[in-house]
Amino acid sequence: MSKSYLSKHYTEVVVPAMKEAFGYKNVHQVPQIEKVVINSGFDASVDKTQVEELVREIGKIAGQKPVVTMARTSISNFKLREGMPIGVKVTLRGRSMDEFLYRLIAIALPGIRDFRGIKDKLDGNGNYTLGISDHTIFAEAQSEGQKKNIGMDICIHTSATTDKEGRELLKLTGMPFRVRQAATA
Repeated sequence: MSKSYLSKHYTEVVVPAMKEAFGYKNVHQVPQIEKVVINSGFDASVDKTQVEELVREIGKIAGQKPVVTMARTSISNFKLREGMPIGVKVTLRGRSMDEFLYRLIAIALPGIRDFRGIKDKLDGNGNYTLGISDHTIFAEAQSEGQKKNIGMDICIHTSATTDKEGRELLKLTGMPFRVRQAATA
């Protein structure tokens, strides 16, 4: 089985650059992307057909069937009862993760109108979360017949221990971070 484009890019470009930038002595010290979690929540008042539609759309985008998440506790102010569906999530690892990241970085994000890059704020532990308000940026999603746009969070978990390592790893992988403008006097 051949390696995916991102796997080859990681071993040929990212590892040498990270070893040089951070002074790693061993290849196994170089951080890597461990998993990608796609999460989409919805209102507690949705019906079963909308839940099935969301599962279908997120499944097409991820290339893997998502899991429906249920409410753990009841909250009367939100008309939410324990056990009601409140979202879907899918965790991608390995080849499916590489293929999804490639589609996100090379096709979906650059295809956004007036795209100038994404924020480079990480969570403090080298992980990155990207919020997307419209699922139709992905070619797999169908906009015909949709009642509303589906928003989602894409969490990229890395083995980096600091934001600096994580940011450099994602930048070398090809994440289109926004270029910061220098302050003018």
